[in-house]
Amino acid sequence: MSEAENFAGSCLCGAVKFTAQIAQREMAVCHCSMCRKWSGGMFFAAEAERITFEDEAQLGVYSSSDWGERCFCKTCGTTLMWRGKDGSHTALAVPTLDRAPEFALTTQIFIDEKPEAYDLAQTTNNLTGAEVFAMFAPPN
Repeated sequence: MSEAENFAGSCLCGAVKFTAQIAQREMAVCHCSMCRKWSGGMFFAAEAERITFEDEAQLGVYSSSDWGERCFCKTCGTTLMWRGKDGSHTALAVPTLDRAPEFALTTQIFIDEKPEAYDLAQTTNNLTGAEVFAMFAPPN
């Protein structure tokens, strides 16, 4: 595991600015139907250890399931992150970072929901929706 580094980022209009502490220079792509509808396509995300916002006044939060919520800019609508309600996991939208060229695509999740219209060239770890739920969803 590499040492955590701070990455600056923001939404499209600049109303939401943040610093994210990220250790792994890896990103995953989610193909679930909620992420595709929410982000307009695949959701490229990096695991953030800590995120500090300059001002949370324009940070919108949508409760998308019993255990997760999605954050966005109230002004421009930029998709910012998905996070577990229990604080255990934060998936930050990589395109919102000011720089992220060194992030490697390593994992595709909800691979069983990926539309047939596209394929990614990288060789990745692939997890089905059931495998993701087993890893992150709270027990019933």
